[in-house]
Amino acid sequence: MQKGALFVAGLLLVVAQWWVPASAGWQENVRPKISAVRMSEHSRIFSGNNTHTDYFKTLLRDGNNILIGARNAVYNISLADLSENQRLEWHSTDADYKMCLVKGKDEDNCQNYIRVLAKMSASRLLVCGTNSYKPLCREYIIEPGKYKLDKESPGQAVCPYDPKHNSTYAYVDGNLFSATVADFSSMDPIIYKEQLQTEQYDSLSLNAPHFVHSFAHGDFVYFFFRETAVEYINCGKNVFSRVARVCKNDRGGPQQLKNRWTSYLKSRLNCSVPGEFPFYFNEIQSSTDLVQGVYGTKQHFMMYGVFTTPVNSITGSAVCAFSLSDVLDSFEGEFKEQTYMNNNWLPVPGSKVPDPRPGQCANDSRTLPDLTLNFIKSHSLMDEAVRSFYQQPIIVRTSVNYRFTVIAVDPQVKAIDGKTYDVLFIGTDSGKVLKAINAASADTNEKVSPVVIEELYEFGGPGTTTAVRNIKLEDKRLLVITDRQVVSLPLDRCQNALIVTCGECIGLQDPYCAFDKVYKKCRSMREVPTSRWQEFIQNIQTGLHHECPSASNSRKDSGIGFASNAQSGAIGKSIEDAGDTINLSQDDQAPPFGANNDDVRVDERQDGSYTMETVLTAVFAACLAALLTGFLAGYACARRCTKSEDDNLPYPDTEYEYFEQRHNMNARRLGEPKLLPQEEVTYAEPVLIPPNKVIHGSPKATLRHAPMPPMGFTQFQPNGAQDSYYSQQQNIRDHFGTLRSQREHKNDGNNYHHRDGFGTTRSVKKVYL
Repeated sequence: MQKGALFVAGLLLVVAQWWVPASAGWQENVRPKISAVRMSEHSRIFSGNNTHTDYFKTLLRDGNNILIGARNAVYNISLADLSENQRLEWHSTDADYKMCLVKGKDEDNCQNYIRVLAKMSASRLLVCGTNSYKPLCREYIIEPGKYKLDKESPGQAVCPYDPKHNSTYAYVDGNLFSATVADFSSMDPIIYKEQLQTEQYDSLSLNAPHFVHSFAHGDFVYFFFRETAVEYINCGKNVFSRVARVCKNDRGGPQQLKNRWTSYLKSRLNCSVPGEFPFYFNEIQSSTDLVQGVYGTKQHFMMYGVFTTPVNSITGSAVCAFSLSDVLDSFEGEFKEQTYMNNNWLPVPGSKVPDPRPGQCANDSRTLPDLTLNFIKSHSLMDEAVRSFYQQPIIVRTSVNYRFTVIAVDPQVKAIDGKTYDVLFIGTDSGKVLKAINAASADTNEKVSPVVIEELYEFGGPGTTTAVRNIKLEDKRLLVITDRQVVSLPLDRCQNALIVTCGECIGLQDPYCAFDKVYKKCRSMREVPTSRWQEFIQNIQTGLHHECPSASNSRKDSGIGFASNAQSGAIGKSIEDAGDTINLSQDDQAPPFGANNDDVRVDERQDGSYTMETVLTAVFAACLAALLTGFLAGYACARRCTKSEDDNLPYPDTEYEYFEQRHNMNARRLGEPKLLPQEEVTYAEPVLIPPNKVIHGSPKATLRHAPMPPMGFTQFQPNGAQDSYYSQQQNIRDHFGTLRSQREHKNDGNNYHHRDGFGTTRSVKKVYL
């Protein structure tokens, strides 16, 4: 009864916690409105080398063309249709290739993978490749129809050795700022510019980092990476996300510091679910460039990043936004230090910070005092972390099927009401691309209202799983880059045959889409002049409009039914929250890859579905009914099993018999052990023997001078043993009057002599069975 009551009470507690609004804790997985395979009539594909993996990653815009770094080549393709215009081929020499094989690498790694592409000028191109694990850079002169080699230089500290290594670079004011590794074994991470670099093999500067992005703004160049947190080492091993910066005009320090940064600082990026014990997404995977716009009625410079949990943790991904002002505040705050080994990392008191303040951009860094240079060498870490702009992630995804890998943003897309929204495109390691917005970003920065508009998938081929390595928005097209393909897609799917009603179009909450009241169809606003916007209906915040019937009613009237997919794994919002909008879900039976039908599937909620309040009420009523039924059943069983008062046995018969058996068993265990027939057991029985001399005034004087033999002594001794016992006492000297072991030193006939000062007697007991 007690256990049953506790179980029901725990169940009621769970129900009570479930009743708490979702805004109080973890964000649920927002279900996408559209789930689609890319459409062949609108998409373009570039595959490059069909025999080997190109490991596409680096991309550079060049007018109406794009340059893509690949295996032993740079492809120049048209942005309009992804057709190849020309190709710059660059193979490793035979000597470098053979040396790479000698170093233990396989044939695929011993190729030249292009990882740095930068326009030095309108007619000059910088290209760096892995060159069979011997990085090399070249400068080409751009001529009509060809590239002419002009200069070649070592690529160490500029380009990675391994094509799969995470590196980044930024070409700023004629200088290349790179973040990569400077050795074959990838043990020497470095942030490099010409002759300047971070401290070598210094965990305070860089501790096993993975660089993901970089850009320049103002006087600084910013680098984003994740690394093993040195300040957390006393509590275990953990990975933190970082943002670091250096001055563009940094020239290094004087004398021995002439090749070291004088402005290098780094801070932690905090992307976490808030609460008393926050849940952190510690590992940054990608970030965007700075975008400027209106957020919460104020102007801000913003950047977005995708973060994940460790691979051996709960599978989770999140998108967080950060304001540049918060980043600058962190760099202007207190420094963090560890005064002694194994001590905690604590803020540095302001009185210990030298002047001029370390980390600031000076006109000539070579004139900085030694006090400032020595301080920044050992205090590159800031104390305060950079908080996320909305105090929480914009999107949280908990899925065992994929993790976020990259992110791109189309900033400040204008809606009909004049408000602007950042449209996010998020790549995953399973070949999916999500399009999402924060529907509340134009009104407030204190909360988020995530909307996942689309989920595009099957990049890389049907039935395959390939990670999205990069995403770029170029010329109103979305470029999705995987290891083997570059895919160009439109930014929206507003004009789809399955999105026909006003409610369905408004329900997408897509800033690109609006319903045309004149032509009665959903259209992309990027194709409509601003002068006609008053003829369209749109609502980004709620997905509802008073001029449009709800999406479900429209579907019901038109007689079109759409079955939901139970295996989609996504949790849809309630009707009140989602505005009764369209939901388009995944389908395991997807059409053939590249089919000429609109590979967009719609999933409508049925009219008979229940609201969240109805479900919770039913669960609560069921719990009460179960509690009452359990109580009655327990009471009836207790009455039936109770013993009558006339029965004076303490337990039921069966139980009493069981305890009697246990008692007899214990009693038998207390008796003498059974011996086998003819088995002889011999043991000693110590007997107290008084000393032969009484010392007066001693406590031993109370002992008897001539004690009698122990009880039962004679019955175990042979004839004459008792007389022998008394005769032996004359030669026994026991100075302690205690039981001691008898030691026999000499045998003179019938007399025993003891010289150890102790006295005992030994009797032998023989038992025959």
